[in-house]
Amino acid sequence: MRVARFHAPGDIRIEDAPEPVAGPGELKIRVRNCSTCGTDAKIYKFGHHHIRPPRVMGHEIAGEVAGTGERVQVIAAIPCGACPDCRHGRLTVCPNQESMGYHYDGGFAEYMIVPAKVLAVNGVNTVPDGIGFAEASVAEPLACVLNGQSLARVGTGDDVVVMGAGPIGCLHVRLARARGAARVFLVDVNTERLAMAAELVRPDAAIDGDPVEQVLKLTGGRGADVVITAAAAGAAQEQAVLMTARQGRISFFGGLPKDDPFIRLDSNLVHYRELTIVGANGSSPAHNAEALSLIAEGAVPVADLITHRLPLSRVLDGIDLVSRGEAIKVTIEP
Repeated sequence: MRVARFHAPGDIRIEDAPEPVAGPGELKIRVRNCSTCGTDAKIYKFGHHHIRPPRVMGHEIAGEVAGTGERVQVIAAIPCGACPDCRHGRLTVCPNQESMGYHYDGGFAEYMIVPAKVLAVNGVNTVPDGIGFAEASVAEPLACVLNGQSLARVGTGDDVVVMGAGPIGCLHVRLARARGAARVFLVDVNTERLAMAAELVRPDAAIDGDPVEQVLKLTGGRGADVVITAAAAGAAQEQAVLMTARQGRISFFGGLPKDDPFIRLDSNLVHYRELTIVGANGSSPAHNAEALSLIAEGAVPVADLITHRLPLSRVLDGIDLVSRGEAIKVTIEP
């Protein structure tokens, strides 16, 4: 079979590999779609401390169980299920977490093995009738978005600002609407990407100028109830504090570069406005199941966000499209 293997930063190769064989408790999947994301682009450029090459990449996975044809979606982040955090229901911050495409070969392959520990935490979901494999693969990033908005308590009547118009930002816009937000504003410094995203998800306003000034103007000086920084930019996090209403919530959804993780913010604004700042780290198996249901029910449409479908032989083209911000969602069809 053919696979896309990471060997070193800047070195991903399309190679032949033996078709894998499932061991006890494992599941063999015929991969139908494995979508790409910004993390794949970062791994290609910089590598990752959890990846010991060579490693088959890809973690937004949907396919068929070999031998039965059952249509399934597979989680990316694998909690251990046994540590104190997992036992208390905090699976997203499991200190022993492993990941598909990092610790285990992922979905940029014709076939893959789902480890037994994925099945042990209910990490394989049946894909409902009526949605395709490409849509099902988007359940993984949507699960992360769902975790972030749950932590930030996005709800009915909220004015929500989403900073970052990539695929994650688009999913945040769609999910915020599904959760009852009154208005959703989308911000990006890349005018072309903002226009492309806004054409699809139709925010109440698309902002490419000074976001603090424009959000305050749009809200009559009050500020937004929730601001989500779906961009790896310290400036976005600093601006978020300035544009949040009293008792508002801020989600630091996008992590910052490891070599520049510090920001400056006005702590008095947090104090006097009683702001809440929360992080968001991945998703749990339950988030994946719920995200798949939201897609199947049509509550969060995703099919139109998939702007490019490419064969496995063009996975590098897909990663390049993501890196340059010229696509919303790119899916690979091995």
